[in-house]
Amino acid sequence: MTPAPKSVWRNPVHFLAFGLGSGTVPFAPGTFGTLAAIPFYWLMSSLTLPYYLGILVVTMLVGIYLCGKTSRDLGVHDHSGIVWDEFVGYWLTMAAVPFSWQSALWGFVVFRVFDIIKPWPIRTVDRRVAGGFGIMFDDVLAGVYAWSTMHLWFWLQ
Repeated sequence: MTPAPKSVWRNPVHFLAFGLGSGTVPFAPGTFGTLAAIPFYWLMSSLTLPYYLGILVVTMLVGIYLCGKTSRDLGVHDHSGIVWDEFVGYWLTMAAVPFSWQSALWGFVVFRVFDIIKPWPIRTVDRRVAGGFGIMFDDVLAGVYAWSTMHLWFWLQ
């Protein structure tokens, strides 16, 4: 893993892209980034669905800029410490899921599995789509897979 640059603590764009610093952890930054997204989900879970989805769309669009700018500034395609995409992917996973600590943790596990395994077409997107859009889009797809799994799980209960 490439060490986190010092700019994470000085540049607000890098700080956000690195998940408020959670992406600076020297091992499993994506996992720590996803963990850092859970308290924000807890705060957002009381919102009505239109507001929640509005925040989700805004954070996706802002994420394209944050991740792309940080990636360009660092001179790497997708630094492992850039975890804003994990925040958004997790929040997508949890859209319209009733809040409980069990569902928050289950969503964490399901999202991480899809983000790590990268089933088709996620792996293809991860390898072939560049820039901020590419950094964000593979995690959005993992979030869609995880969201589908979460809702199937709730539907089957």
